[in-house]
Amino acid sequence: MTAPAIPIRRAVPGDAEAVRALVEKAYRGDSARRGWTHEADLIATDRTSLAEIAAVIADPDRVMLIALAGTQVVGTVTAARTMPGCGYMAMLGVDPDCQAGGLGRRLIAAAEVAARDLFGAVTMEMTVIATRRELVAWYLRQGYTVTGEERVLPGMEAEHLRMVVLERALAPVPVQPCDSRAD
Repeated sequence: MTAPAIPIRRAVPGDAEAVRALVEKAYRGDSARRGWTHEADLIATDRTSLAEIAAVIADPDRVMLIALAGTQVVGTVTAARTMPGCGYMAMLGVDPDCQAGGLGRRLIAAAEVAARDLFGAVTMEMTVIATRRELVAWYLRQGYTVTGEERVLPGMEAEHLRMVVLERALAPVPVQPCDSRAD
């Protein structure tokens, strides 16, 4: 018997605390070390704040998506409108105990659909800490390409925290064929 798929939905204000806890669990501290996508060995400070999460949820130019196992938030990703035709994916996080099961790929796909459908994006951009070579390689396997551009991680100008920019062309909106039968 196959386990039911973990649903993904848009976050609402009441989700903010659970989302923050998930992001910290996935990115920082000892709990993050159970997974392979953490930054716990690179950055000691919190990844986000409750105020930042609440601001993302309230922002009409961003959509935060969450994955739920029952009532527990086990994944999140944000899609944002940047410039015309371009979306930005941020804060992809999966509970370390749920990693390697395809949830990250599903969250990426959901963020890409949201960017395309809500913001008119034809390209999705993202950044990854450049020294996280295994994570960059994973995004390459998901269809992203390295642009050659690098950015500074805001508030952390250390060389080992430079961000590599990746992008991917988004699939066009599927067109339903017309029914050519006469009425």
